[in-house]
Amino acid sequence: MRFYIFRIIGYAALLSLIILLSAIFFPRTYKVPSLKKRAQTQYWTLRDGSAVGYFLLAGKGQTKKSSIVYLHGGPGGHITGRDIRVFSALSDRGFDIYLYDQIGSGQSQRLKDIAGYTVARHVEDLHEIIGKINSGKIILIGQSWGGILAGSFVARYPEEVEKIIFTCPGPVFPIHQELASLQPPDSFHLRDPLFSNVGGNRLANNIRTKVMAFLATRFNIKLAGDKEADEFATLLSYEVNKSTVCDTARIIGPDAGNGFYASIMTFASLSTINDPRPKMRSLKLPVLVMKGQCDNQPWGFTREYLSLFQNSQLAIIPHAGHFISAEQPGIYVETIEKFINK
Repeated sequence: MRFYIFRIIGYAALLSLIILLSAIFFPRTYKVPSLKKRAQTQYWTLRDGSAVGYFLLAGKGQTKKSSIVYLHGGPGGHITGRDIRVFSALSDRGFDIYLYDQIGSGQSQRLKDIAGYTVARHVEDLHEIIGKINSGKIILIGQSWGGILAGSFVARYPEEVEKIIFTCPGPVFPIHQELASLQPPDSFHLRDPLFSNVGGNRLANNIRTKVMAFLATRFNIKLAGDKEADEFATLLSYEVNKSTVCDTARIIGPDAGNGFYASIMTFASLSTINDPRPKMRSLKLPVLVMKGQCDNQPWGFTREYLSLFQNSQLAIIPHAGHFISAEQPGIYVETIEKFINK
Protein backbone atom coordinates (compact mmCIF):
# COMPACT_ATOMS: atom_id res chain seq x y z
CA MET A 1 0.00 0.00 0.00
CA ARG A 2 2.81 2.40 0.93
CA PHE A 3 4.49 1.62 -2.44
CA TYR A 4 1.38 2.72 -4.36
CA ILE A 5 1.10 5.93 -2.34
CA PHE A 6 4.72 6.82 -3.13
CA ARG A 7 4.11 6.01 -6.78
CA ILE A 8 1.08 8.33 -6.88
CA ILE A 9 3.08 11.09 -5.17
CA GLY A 10 5.89 10.58 -7.70
CA TYR A 11 3.50 10.81 -10.66
CA ALA A 12 1.91 13.94 -9.18
CA ALA A 13 5.33 15.55 -8.69
CA LEU A 14 6.34 14.65 -12.25
CA LEU A 15 3.07 16.04 -13.62
CA SER A 16 3.54 19.26 -11.62
CA LEU A 17 7.07 19.58 -12.97
CA ILE A 18 5.85 19.09 -16.56
CA ILE A 19 3.16 21.72 -16.08
CA LEU A 20 5.68 24.14 -14.58
CA LEU A 21 8.22 23.61 -17.36
CA SER A 22 5.50 24.00 -19.98
CA ALA A 23 4.37 27.26 -18.40
CA ILE A 24 7.95 28.53 -18.51
CA PHE A 25 9.20 27.26 -21.87
CA PHE A 26 6.07 26.98 -24.06
CA PRO A 27 5.60 30.19 -26.14
CA ARG A 28 2.51 32.28 -25.43
CA THR A 29 0.30 34.56 -27.46
CA TYR A 30 -1.42 37.73 -26.29
CA LYS A 31 -4.61 39.35 -27.57
CA VAL A 32 -3.09 42.71 -28.44
CA PRO A 33 -2.84 44.75 -31.66
CA SER A 34 -0.09 43.71 -34.07
CA LEU A 35 2.73 46.11 -34.89
CA LYS A 36 2.17 47.68 -38.32
CA LYS A 37 4.41 49.92 -40.36
CA ARG A 38 3.70 53.55 -39.58
CA ALA A 39 2.91 55.65 -42.65
CA GLN A 40 5.56 58.24 -43.54
CA THR A 41 8.17 56.59 -41.33
CA GLN A 42 11.73 57.47 -42.33
CA TYR A 43 14.92 55.82 -41.13
CA TRP A 44 18.32 56.85 -39.90
CA THR A 45 21.09 54.27 -40.27
CA LEU A 46 23.43 54.51 -37.30
CA ARG A 47 27.17 53.87 -37.36
CA ASP A 48 26.72 50.26 -36.20
CA GLY A 49 24.32 49.62 -39.08
CA SER A 50 21.13 49.55 -37.00
CA ALA A 51 18.03 51.37 -38.23
CA VAL A 52 16.08 53.91 -36.19
CA GLY A 53 12.60 54.85 -37.39
CA TYR A 54 11.41 58.42 -37.04
CA PHE A 55 8.54 60.70 -37.98
CA LEU A 56 9.27 64.29 -39.02
CA LEU A 57 6.68 66.97 -38.42
CA ALA A 58 8.03 69.76 -40.61
CA GLY A 59 7.35 73.27 -39.34
CA LYS A 60 4.83 75.25 -41.34
CA GLY A 61 5.20 78.86 -42.33
CA GLN A 62 8.30 80.62 -41.09
CA THR A 63 10.29 77.78 -39.50
CA LYS A 64 11.85 78.48 -36.11
CA LYS A 65 15.61 78.20 -35.74
CA SER A 66 15.88 75.28 -33.31
CA SER A 67 14.55 71.82 -34.05
CA ILE A 68 12.71 69.84 -31.37
CA VAL A 69 13.52 66.21 -30.59
CA TYR A 70 10.93 64.28 -28.59
CA LEU A 71 12.08 61.43 -26.34
CA HIS A 72 9.27 58.99 -25.60
CA GLY A 73 8.75 57.15 -22.34
CA GLY A 74 9.53 53.61 -21.36
CA PRO A 75 12.23 52.52 -21.61
CA GLY A 76 10.96 50.40 -24.43
CA GLY A 77 8.08 52.74 -25.26
CA HIS A 78 7.42 54.11 -28.74
CA ILE A 79 5.98 56.99 -30.72
CA THR A 80 2.19 56.82 -30.73
CA GLY A 81 -0.47 58.24 -32.98
CA ARG A 82 -1.39 60.56 -30.11
CA ASP A 83 2.16 61.93 -30.01
CA ILE A 84 2.00 62.74 -33.71
CA ARG A 85 -1.43 64.38 -33.44
CA VAL A 86 -0.50 66.48 -30.41
CA PHE A 87 2.84 67.68 -31.75
CA SER A 88 1.30 68.49 -35.12
CA ALA A 89 -0.20 71.54 -33.42
CA LEU A 90 3.30 72.67 -32.44
CA SER A 91 4.70 72.07 -35.92
CA ASP A 92 1.84 74.18 -37.30
CA ARG A 93 3.44 77.05 -35.37
CA GLY A 94 6.74 76.72 -37.18
CA PHE A 95 8.78 74.10 -35.32
CA ASP A 96 10.48 71.12 -36.96
CA ILE A 97 9.78 68.21 -34.63
CA TYR A 98 11.53 64.84 -34.77
CA LEU A 99 9.78 61.93 -33.05
CA TYR A 100 11.85 58.76 -33.12
CA ASP A 101 11.44 55.24 -31.80
CA GLN A 102 14.42 54.46 -29.61
CA ILE A 103 16.39 51.38 -30.64
CA GLY A 104 14.56 48.16 -29.83
CA SER A 105 11.03 49.58 -29.98
CA GLY A 106 8.38 50.85 -32.36
CA GLN A 107 9.54 51.05 -35.96
CA SER A 108 13.21 50.76 -35.00
CA GLN A 109 15.40 47.70 -35.27
CA ARG A 110 15.66 45.06 -32.53
CA LEU A 111 19.22 44.21 -31.54
CA LYS A 112 20.47 40.63 -31.75
CA ASP A 113 22.58 41.15 -28.64
CA ILE A 114 20.21 42.39 -25.95
CA ALA A 115 23.16 43.48 -23.81
CA GLY A 116 23.36 46.41 -26.25
CA TYR A 117 20.27 48.03 -24.73
CA THR A 118 21.82 50.45 -22.24
CA VAL A 119 21.40 54.05 -21.16
CA ALA A 120 24.84 54.79 -22.64
CA ARG A 121 23.69 53.37 -25.99
CA HIS A 122 20.58 55.57 -26.01
CA VAL A 123 22.68 58.65 -25.17
CA GLU A 124 25.10 57.95 -28.02
CA ASP A 125 22.24 57.21 -30.43
CA LEU A 126 20.72 60.60 -29.63
CA HIS A 127 24.10 62.28 -30.11
CA GLU A 128 24.41 60.69 -33.55
CA ILE A 129 20.81 61.57 -34.45
CA ILE A 130 21.36 65.23 -33.60
CA GLY A 131 24.37 65.18 -35.91
CA LYS A 132 22.16 63.82 -38.70
CA ILE A 133 19.54 66.52 -38.09
CA ASN A 134 22.38 69.07 -38.43
CA SER A 135 20.40 72.08 -37.21
CA GLY A 136 22.68 73.35 -34.46
CA LYS A 137 21.48 73.22 -30.88
CA ILE A 138 18.22 71.37 -30.36
CA ILE A 139 15.34 71.53 -27.90
CA LEU A 140 14.65 68.29 -26.03
CA ILE A 141 11.25 67.19 -24.76
CA GLY A 142 11.59 64.17 -22.49
CA GLN A 143 8.52 62.24 -21.33
CA SER A 144 8.89 60.02 -18.23
CA TRP A 145 11.90 57.76 -19.02
CA GLY A 146 12.58 60.22 -21.86
CA GLY A 147 13.25 62.80 -19.14
CA ILE A 148 15.83 60.51 -17.55
CA LEU A 149 17.43 60.11 -20.97
CA ALA A 150 17.39 63.87 -21.57
CA GLY A 151 19.10 64.45 -18.23
CA SER A 152 21.78 61.86 -18.96
CA PHE A 153 22.30 63.30 -22.42
CA VAL A 154 22.70 66.93 -21.37
CA ALA A 155 25.15 65.86 -18.67
CA ARG A 156 27.26 64.26 -21.44
CA TYR A 157 26.66 66.70 -24.32
CA PRO A 158 25.50 70.04 -22.86
CA GLU A 159 26.75 72.02 -25.86
CA GLU A 160 24.15 70.36 -28.11
CA VAL A 161 21.06 71.42 -26.16
CA GLU A 162 19.38 74.82 -26.11
CA LYS A 163 16.46 74.06 -23.77
CA ILE A 164 14.85 71.05 -22.11
CA ILE A 165 11.21 70.35 -21.30
CA PHE A 166 10.82 67.51 -18.80
CA THR A 167 7.24 66.20 -18.81
CA CYS A 168 6.50 64.04 -15.78
CA PRO A 169 10.11 62.84 -15.67
CA GLY A 170 11.20 59.68 -13.92
CA PRO A 171 13.69 59.96 -11.05
CA VAL A 172 17.30 60.97 -11.49
CA PHE A 173 19.53 57.90 -11.21
CA PRO A 174 21.12 56.71 -9.00
CA ILE A 175 17.84 57.26 -7.12
CA HIS A 176 17.82 59.13 -3.84
CA GLN A 177 15.03 57.06 -2.28
CA GLU A 178 14.47 59.47 0.59
CA LEU A 179 12.97 61.92 -1.93
CA ALA A 180 10.00 59.59 -2.50
CA SER A 181 8.51 60.57 0.86
CA LEU A 182 8.82 64.33 0.32
CA GLN A 183 5.36 65.91 0.43
CA PRO A 184 4.28 68.58 -2.10
CA PRO A 185 2.85 71.96 -1.09
CA ASP A 186 -0.88 71.73 -0.42
CA SER A 187 -1.43 74.54 -2.92
CA PHE A 188 -0.44 72.22 -5.78
CA HIS A 189 -3.45 69.97 -5.09
CA LEU A 190 -1.57 66.91 -6.31
CA ARG A 191 -3.25 63.54 -5.91
CA ASP A 192 -2.45 59.92 -6.66
CA PRO A 193 -4.04 58.15 -9.65
CA LEU A 194 -6.56 55.41 -8.92
CA PHE A 195 -4.37 52.63 -10.34
CA SER A 196 -0.69 51.88 -9.74
CA ASN A 197 2.26 50.52 -11.72
CA VAL A 198 2.61 47.73 -9.17
CA GLY A 199 -0.95 46.62 -9.78
CA GLY A 200 -0.47 46.71 -13.54
CA ASN A 201 2.65 44.57 -13.33
CA ARG A 202 0.86 42.07 -11.11
CA LEU A 203 -2.04 41.73 -13.56
CA ALA A 204 0.06 41.32 -16.71
CA ASN A 205 2.99 39.18 -15.63
CA ASN A 206 3.09 35.38 -15.56
CA ILE A 207 5.76 32.84 -14.64
CA ARG A 208 7.15 32.74 -18.20
CA THR A 209 7.56 36.51 -18.43
CA LYS A 210 9.24 36.59 -15.03
CA VAL A 211 11.72 33.94 -16.14
CA MET A 212 12.20 35.84 -19.42
CA ALA A 213 13.18 38.94 -17.49
CA PHE A 214 15.44 37.00 -15.11
CA LEU A 215 17.36 35.22 -17.87
CA ALA A 216 17.70 38.40 -19.90
CA THR A 217 18.95 40.68 -17.14
CA ARG A 218 21.18 38.10 -15.45
CA PHE A 219 22.57 36.14 -18.40
CA ASN A 220 21.66 38.10 -21.60
CA ILE A 221 19.54 35.14 -22.71
CA LYS A 222 16.39 35.56 -24.81
CA LEU A 223 13.92 32.90 -23.71
CA ALA A 224 11.26 34.31 -26.06
CA GLY A 225 11.61 35.86 -29.50
CA ASP A 226 11.07 39.56 -30.03
CA LYS A 227 7.55 39.12 -31.42
CA GLU A 228 6.21 37.27 -28.39
CA ALA A 229 8.16 39.42 -25.94
CA ASP A 230 6.99 42.67 -27.55
CA GLU A 231 3.36 41.51 -27.60
CA PHE A 232 3.62 40.88 -23.88
CA ALA A 233 5.19 44.34 -23.48
CA THR A 234 2.13 45.80 -25.23
CA LEU A 235 -0.17 44.06 -22.74
CA LEU A 236 1.99 45.13 -19.81
CA SER A 237 2.05 48.72 -21.06
CA TYR A 238 -1.75 48.75 -21.24
CA GLU A 239 -2.11 47.53 -17.65
CA VAL A 240 0.55 49.92 -16.32
CA ASN A 241 -0.84 52.84 -18.31
CA LYS A 242 -4.02 52.66 -16.27
CA SER A 243 -2.04 54.61 -13.68
CA THR A 244 -1.17 57.44 -16.10
CA VAL A 245 -4.48 59.32 -16.17
CA CYS A 246 -6.54 61.38 -13.75
CA ASP A 247 -9.84 60.36 -15.30
CA THR A 248 -10.16 56.58 -15.64
CA ALA A 249 -12.52 57.13 -18.57
CA ARG A 250 -9.39 58.28 -20.46
CA ILE A 251 -7.40 55.08 -19.92
CA ILE A 252 -5.24 54.49 -22.97
CA GLY A 253 -5.94 51.30 -24.90
CA PRO A 254 -3.26 48.78 -25.96
CA ASP A 255 -1.00 50.13 -28.69
CA ALA A 256 1.59 47.93 -30.41
CA GLY A 257 5.21 49.07 -30.50
CA ASN A 258 6.68 48.43 -27.07
CA GLY A 259 10.05 46.68 -26.93
CA PHE A 260 10.35 44.16 -24.09
CA TYR A 261 14.10 43.60 -24.17
CA ALA A 262 14.85 47.28 -24.75
CA SER A 263 12.76 47.99 -21.67
CA ILE A 264 14.15 45.56 -19.13
CA MET A 265 17.78 45.76 -20.25
CA THR A 266 17.87 49.56 -20.37
CA PHE A 267 16.21 49.76 -16.98
CA ALA A 268 18.73 47.29 -15.54
CA SER A 269 21.59 49.43 -16.88
CA LEU A 270 20.34 52.45 -14.95
CA SER A 271 21.92 50.97 -11.83
CA THR A 272 25.36 51.26 -13.44
CA ILE A 273 25.33 54.82 -14.82
CA ASN A 274 27.50 57.65 -13.54
CA ASP A 275 25.68 60.19 -11.40
CA PRO A 276 24.73 63.11 -13.71
CA ARG A 277 23.92 65.46 -10.83
CA PRO A 278 27.30 67.24 -10.60
CA LYS A 279 27.13 68.19 -14.29
CA MET A 280 23.47 69.17 -14.12
CA ARG A 281 24.20 71.61 -11.30
CA SER A 282 26.68 73.49 -13.48
CA LEU A 283 24.28 74.07 -16.38
CA LYS A 284 22.44 77.33 -16.98
CA LEU A 285 20.24 76.36 -19.91
CA PRO A 286 16.50 77.03 -19.50
CA VAL A 287 14.55 74.06 -18.14
CA LEU A 288 10.80 73.56 -17.82
CA VAL A 289 9.44 70.77 -15.63
CA MET A 290 5.80 69.87 -16.33
CA LYS A 291 3.86 67.73 -13.88
CA GLY A 292 0.31 66.46 -14.16
CA GLN A 293 -1.89 66.90 -11.11
CA CYS A 294 -2.25 63.09 -10.91
CA ASP A 295 1.26 62.19 -12.04
CA ASN A 296 2.24 58.80 -10.60
CA GLN A 297 5.83 59.93 -9.95
CA PRO A 298 6.54 61.05 -6.35
CA TRP A 299 6.80 64.80 -5.91
CA GLY A 300 10.31 64.55 -4.46
CA PHE A 301 11.66 63.04 -7.68
CA THR A 302 10.13 65.89 -9.68
CA ARG A 303 11.40 68.54 -7.31
CA GLU A 304 14.96 67.27 -7.66
CA TYR A 305 15.03 68.39 -11.30
CA LEU A 306 14.06 71.89 -10.20
CA SER A 307 16.82 71.98 -7.61
CA LEU A 308 19.52 70.57 -9.91
CA PHE A 309 19.14 73.00 -12.80
CA GLN A 310 19.96 76.64 -12.08
CA ASN A 311 17.45 78.07 -14.55
CA SER A 312 14.34 75.94 -14.04
CA GLN A 313 10.62 76.52 -13.69
CA LEU A 314 7.62 74.35 -12.84
CA ALA A 315 4.21 74.01 -14.46
CA ILE A 316 1.51 71.97 -12.72
CA ILE A 317 -1.13 70.86 -15.21
CA PRO A 318 -4.57 70.35 -13.63
CA HIS A 319 -6.78 67.36 -14.42
CA ALA A 320 -3.92 65.46 -16.06
CA GLY A 321 -1.91 62.43 -15.10
CA HIS A 322 1.47 61.08 -16.13
CA PHE A 323 0.55 61.46 -19.82
CA ILE A 324 -0.43 65.12 -19.83
CA SER A 325 -1.00 65.10 -23.59
CA ALA A 326 -3.69 62.42 -23.23
CA GLU A 327 -5.98 64.56 -21.07
CA GLN A 328 -4.85 68.15 -21.61
CA PRO A 329 -3.35 68.28 -25.13
CA GLY A 330 -4.16 71.96 -25.64
CA ILE A 331 -2.59 73.13 -22.37
CA TYR A 332 0.34 70.77 -22.99
CA VAL A 333 1.20 72.36 -26.35
CA GLU A 334 0.53 75.93 -25.20
CA THR A 335 2.76 75.55 -22.14
CA ILE A 336 5.60 74.12 -24.22
CA GLU A 337 5.29 76.81 -26.90
CA LYS A 338 5.24 79.64 -24.36
CA PHE A 339 8.42 78.32 -22.74
CA ILE A 340 10.22 77.78 -26.05
CA ASN A 341 9.37 81.27 -27.31
CA LYS A 342 10.66 83.04 -24.21
